[in-house]
Formats: sequence, C-alpha cells, structure tokens
Amino acid sequence: MSTTIEASTKKAPQPVGMRRNGKQWIAPKKAFRPGSGLQSYERRAEERIAKAAMKAKEKEMKDEKEAERQRRVQAIKDKRAAKEERERYEKMAEKMHKKRVERLKRKEKRNKLINS
Repeated sequence: MSTTIEASTKKAPQPVGMRRNGKQWIAPKKAFRPGSGLQSYERRAEERIAKAAMKAKEKEMKDEKEAERQRRVQAIKDKRAAKEERERYEKMAEKMHKKRVERLKRKEKRNKLINS
C-alpha cells in the first residue's frame, strides 16, 4: 500500500491532449524566468573575441576585393590613356614627317622620366 501512496504524492506529468480553450495550435506558455538567458562573463568575453576576429576577417576580405576592383579600374584607365596617346601621335603623323614624330615621342618620354 505504501507504493500507491508514493505514486499518488508524486506529481504526474499532465497528458498533452485537447486544450481547454480549444486553441491547440498555440503553444502553451511557460513561466517567465529572466535569469535563464544570462551568460557568464567568460562566455561573453569569448564571444566578443570571436566577433572581433570575424570582423577582422571580413574587413580583410573586403579590402582584397576593393584592391582587385581598383587594379581593374587602373588597368582600364591605363589602356584608355595609351589609346589616346596613340591616336594623338597618329594625328601628328598625318601632319608631320614620320621621323619628326619619332623624335617628339622620345623627347616626351625623356620629359616624363625627368618629371616623375
């Protein structure tokens, strides 16, 4: 008989059946425990370090991507400048003698080297 008393004193889990108000699609509410989500200082510090490392990696990746984009932009600018210079020399060649254009090219290259 003692076994039946022990069994009746223990709280049995309530069976999950039809809810009283009939709204079985709504999950039953649980007790509000504000301290349950708190973390220790060590864990927060670890998360901060991990976040900082992730941000550093993201920044490095963004910098690499930006450098690649700048390299492509610079290549396009250099190509356009070379094309303009070539067209300018062709225009000069129409008006002047070929040897004089060659002399001017060499002179301009010397001036660029001196100025830079």
